[in-house]
Amino acid sequence: MSFERALAFVLSQEGGYSDNAKDPGGATNLGITRATLSKWRGRKVTREEGQSLSRREAASIYRQEYWQRCKCDQLPPALAFLMFDTAVNQGVSRAIKFLQRSIGTKVDGIIGPNTLEAVRRREPKRVMIEFAARRMRHYGLLSIFSTFGLGWSRRLMEALYRAFEINSQIL
Repeated sequence: MSFERALAFVLSQEGGYSDNAKDPGGATNLGITRATLSKWRGRKVTREEGQSLSRREAASIYRQEYWQRCKCDQLPPALAFLMFDTAVNQGVSRAIKFLQRSIGTKVDGIIGPNTLEAVRRREPKRVMIEFAARRMRHYGLLSIFSTFGLGWSRRLMEALYRAFEINSQIL
């Protein structure tokens, strides 16, 4: 599974600049919040800097802060795709915990050797279904589900569909 394929999906879902007052994440560009961009650059960024974020810099942020932190290169390709999208949309720690709960291992929010071994022992399709169910449940518990829930649900279903396509291509 390539980072580029997963990134293309995320960017298609995140779109360009958005500043919806109902979104607790605040303004984003290419799915990157000003807080994330500020952390990346090591200083507070202006609204204008957030708006002018380049695809290249966003890709660097996504690779280091999401793909690598989730150890997607060490996961089965289809699961890596789903994991990456979840990390971007719902947070790295939450995505890792969804995975750990899905495979029945210690839930600590860190992908280490035990988590990776537990993933290897599981059937990827079953893990993806359980993982997606946990992701959907979390969406449903959010107070803003009535505003954003249908869009989140579509995104999850599309991500799961594509993950299953990836899984079938490598069998």
